[in-house]
Amino acid sequence: MTRTLSLVLLLATVAQSAVAADCYADYKAKQDKPLKLHYGVMQLAGDCSKPAAGKEIARRLNDAGWTLLSVQSIFGPDGLDKRKSDAGSYFLRF
Repeated sequence: MTRTLSLVLLLATVAQSAVAADCYADYKAKQDKPLKLHYGVMQLAGDCSKPAAGKEIARRLNDAGWTLLSVQSIFGPDGLDKRKSDAGSYFLRF
């Protein structure tokens, strides 16, 4: 019984990791003094929800001196191509 439960938990963890690996968000961020703005796309390592993405993106941007303004959307790999040119050098940068 415990062997079966362990296997189920392992498979659930692997499945969740695979889903998170295919999760992306686009966002808007800023820096002050002087004011700089950017639109970017980031691959998410954690939960694939807008609230969780906001926390993850804010932390990662903050480490680089940026402040998150907003999470625009959460999407899968199929949405990368249409956002690549708009994100420019901030496409999968962080």
